[in-house]
Amino acid sequence: MMAPGIRFDRLDVLRGLAIVWMAVFHFCFDMNHFGFFSPKQNFYVEPFWTWQRSCIVSLFLFCAGLSQAVALEQGQGWSKFWRRWAQIVGCAALVSIGSAWMFPKSWIGFGVLHGIAVMLVAARLAAPLRGWLWALGLVAIALPLAVRHEFFNAPWASWVGLVTRKPVTEDYVPVLPWLGPMLWGLAAGQWLLLRRPAWLRGSIATVARPLAGLGRWSLSFYMIHQPVLIGALMAWIALRR
Repeated sequence: MMAPGIRFDRLDVLRGLAIVWMAVFHFCFDMNHFGFFSPKQNFYVEPFWTWQRSCIVSLFLFCAGLSQAVALEQGQGWSKFWRRWAQIVGCAALVSIGSAWMFPKSWIGFGVLHGIAVMLVAARLAAPLRGWLWALGLVAIALPLAVRHEFFNAPWASWVGLVTRKPVTEDYVPVLPWLGPMLWGLAAGQWLLLRRPAWLRGSIATVARPLAGLGRWSLSFYMIHQPVLIGALMAWIALRR
């Protein structure tokens, strides 16, 4: 077990890359929403955008799994885990409230932060399985392809992910299949810490330090970037008028 508080700069850089990619994606979404794109893009069906979203979410969840592996190796107890978990839940609630104001007909009931909150608990409980996590992650990804039922279309059950139709919402990250990338991140982190710890703890280039800084404050950046981007675009529109 390693001492708590040690930073893993390379992991922070990877998380920072995911954040920057997400911010660019959301900025494009916002510009499209306010009519800056011509022709107007359909972010919900066009592969160029849907594949990017899938990759961004997968990278975020993979990083969350890596972070859990590090936290467990550093001896993080349940009390500290629950404090961080409560922050995520609180931010998820704010996202739902904000999205209900901006998109009342497609507000976010179970988006990426809601999913992360549930999946972190599941991943922590599954962590002792270690090598079996790879197979469990594969099952999580494959299960929605094989098992679907209208029962899970109900708003109170859609978070599971075994739906026959996607709910009308701006962001939907159900436990299945998205638990899979997090479990793979957890498994990869356990393997790296045991056999190749330098791959995570190694030094980084000076040019990558801003990314590492973003990675350390990922939740804060996630919560403020959209209000800032949307506010900037609205201000620009107002000035043009």
